[in-house]
Amino acid sequence: MFIKRIHDIEFTFFHLILVKTDEVRMSSKIIELFRKKEESVQENFQEREIEKDRLIGYARVSKKEQNLSLQIEELLKAGCMRHNIYSDKTCGAHNEKPGLDECLKNLKSGDTLVVYRLDRLGRTTTTLLSLVNQLKEKGVHFKSLKEGIIDTSSATGELVLNVFATLANFERKLLVERTLIGLEAARKKGRVGGRKKRLPTDPKVIAVKEMFGKVPIKDICASLNIRRTTVYKYFNMRTLV
Repeated sequence: MFIKRIHDIEFTFFHLILVKTDEVRMSSKIIELFRKKEESVQENFQEREIEKDRLIGYARVSKKEQNLSLQIEELLKAGCMRHNIYSDKTCGAHNEKPGLDECLKNLKSGDTLVVYRLDRLGRTTTTLLSLVNQLKEKGVHFKSLKEGIIDTSSATGELVLNVFATLANFERKLLVERTLIGLEAARKKGRVGGRKKRLPTDPKVIAVKEMFGKVPIKDICASLNIRRTTVYKYFNMRTLV
C-alpha cells in the first residue's frame, strides 16, 4: 500500500509538470502571436508614414544613348525609393515627356519632387516656374540636389524661388522692351521687318513667267522649290518698266 501510494504521488506530480509545461507553451505561443501582430501593425504604420511624405525623383537625359545612372544614384542617396523614380530620355525642348507626365500624375499633397539639377525639369525659367507653381497648387514641394538652396519645403528655398520668378518676369519685360526699341530704330532707317519681297527682276519670278502655261504647275513647283500659290503670285507680278 505504501509503495502504491508513492507511485500515485509520483504520477500526480509528473501530471502537474506536464500540465504546467503545456500552459507555458500555450502562453509562449500567445505571446509570440501578439508580438508578431504588434510588429505587423508597426510596419504598416511606418509604411503609411513613408507614403505620407514621399520623396519622388525625376531624372532626364537628352539622348537615348546617354545614361541615367548618375542622376538615379544621386536621387537614391537623397532618400528616393527606386520605385518612386521616374525618367525620360528626350530633349528638354520636346513637349512629350511620358515619364514626367506619369510623375506629376502620381504626386500627392505632402510629397516632394526631387531632381538632380534644375534644367532636368525645365530648360527655361518660365517652364520651370510654371511646373513649380503646378506643384504648389497640389501641395507638393520641390527640391533640386545640385542647387541645394532650391527647396520649397523651407522658407529660404521659397524665398529663392520667388527671386527666380521676379528675375524671370524682369527678363521677359526687358526682352519685350529691347525688341520694341529695335523695331522702332529699324523703321526710322526705312527698314521693315519680315521677309524681303521678291522683285519682278528676280530669277525665280522670270523663270515662272517663262514656264507658265508651257510646263505643268507641279513641275514648276518641283524645279524651283516653291509652292503652287507662289507660282501664281510670281506670274501675276507686274514687270517693272
